[in-house]
Amino acid sequence: MAATLHDVARVAGVSIKTVSNVINGYPHIRPATKQRVEDAIAELGYTPNLTARNLRSGRTGAIALALPDLSLAYFAELAASVIAAAEASGVSVLVEQTGADPDRERELLRSPRLKLTDGLIFSPLGLGQEDAAVLKVPFPMVLLGERIFDGPTDHVTMRNVEAARAATAYLLASGRRRIAVVGAHEGEIIGSAALRLQGYRDALKEAGIPFDEDLIGYTTFWHRANGALSMRELLARDVEFDAVFGLNDTLALGAMRVLQEAGRHVPEDVAVIGFDGLDEAEYSIPSLTTVDPGREWIAKTAVHALLERISGDVDAGPRLLLADFRILERESAPA
Repeated sequence: MAATLHDVARVAGVSIKTVSNVINGYPHIRPATKQRVEDAIAELGYTPNLTARNLRSGRTGAIALALPDLSLAYFAELAASVIAAAEASGVSVLVEQTGADPDRERELLRSPRLKLTDGLIFSPLGLGQEDAAVLKVPFPMVLLGERIFDGPTDHVTMRNVEAARAATAYLLASGRRRIAVVGAHEGEIIGSAALRLQGYRDALKEAGIPFDEDLIGYTTFWHRANGALSMRELLARDVEFDAVFGLNDTLALGAMRVLQEAGRHVPEDVAVIGFDGLDEAEYSIPSLTTVDPGREWIAKTAVHALLERISGDVDAGPRLLLADFRILERESAPA
């Protein structure tokens, strides 16, 4: 038979209430009493009944995190940061992968699995601005990403336009004038690619440099292979450029590999900058200059905002929380 709260109280020689106070971290307990209870718990191998405790409190002690694709390094690192931030607050995380499929993203918001959690941090990629109404859910939720704005929930995201403008201006300040882009999404109006391309165009306009459609490399997904393919297409078209802005780090790394295969020296012939501040970017050869969009801050802020909504500590309307960014200067694009 599994040990019970009564068993622990009997062995420790204290009341059931005292045992409960020790388990729940009540601060005003004499050290000797606390030690007797902890010794009894260890001796009996007692495990608290979390289900019963959660039924009493109305909380599960867990949150859900839904991301499009954990094979993308950015989302994998974001997940790790969210889990670390949640654990620091005493909360566990249930991770869901949606595959950037709009139907799966809608289904997730109706999933009975979410009843096992107290709230959701949601980063959609298949849904768009026209789907904002589906975010009206009967549980606390915090939105991530750049697919839906002005929705009914708190939204934690990055300054895509401003950061991309700064990345492009950084290349221009180093003397580059023909800056190719890798990773644009044809026809996209709202989304990371569209916003970062807008920042690129804004920087060119501010510098008095005409926008050249020939310098834009389009792709679908943002994997290394797509960056490599996009760069091969640019080279095959004999487009002249002296810098590359990869709209994320994995695209930039794929493009940089193709440049090196083609005999283009980085950064002497072509400077390369990425976006995301991935850990691996520091260890490429040459190391990748990149934009850190504030991933750690986004993770911590999303967890904090969700826990505020769960606890009812904030009753304001939907909040837009924007991360700061910085350029990490490395070998692929020195200033």
